[in-house]
Amino acid sequence: MGILNLSMIAAVANNNVIGKDNKLLWKLSEDLKRFKSLTTDHIIIMGQKTYESIGKPLPNRINIVISDDYDFKLDLPDDTYPDDTTEVYVVHSIEHALDTAEYYNDNDLEVFVIGGGSIYKQMMKYCQRLYITQIYKDFEGDTFFPEIDDKDWELVWNDKKTGSEFDYEYQIYNKKA
Repeated sequence: MGILNLSMIAAVANNNVIGKDNKLLWKLSEDLKRFKSLTTDHIIIMGQKTYESIGKPLPNRINIVISDDYDFKLDLPDDTYPDDTTEVYVVHSIEHALDTAEYYNDNDLEVFVIGGGSIYKQMMKYCQRLYITQIYKDFEGDTFFPEIDDKDWELVWNDKKTGSEFDYEYQIYNKKA
């Protein structure tokens, strides 16, 4: 495994909650547009539960799904995405996901880890950048984003937004050298 340009992208509540019962707890259309804009034409890595919550591969991306279930198969018709560049691979370890991302990353593009909680926790040490949408509200949930430790991460950009239900902020962190 070589060096990947590996980043995480997540929307995180004040109390680090990112979901409950395999679902997001809020809907921010601007954040979904930002997610799509940042990850389209890139490689994305996710866990099986995240894939199942989405329900299909995300279009115009190479989707890498990590599952510890060796019987897990994707049942996709041949014409699921006939006119785009969508690909999907199932792997069975973090290391295999990173190797697969490196193999298919012809143009040294940024690779995005998109969830869920366990995958974020395991992949944090490999990432160089975090794209966080900080939701300024607490939510009750069962899935959490790992703590962002100031000694390891530096906030390099932020943009505060006012929403109808709650305020939020786009943040970018870079790993400290």
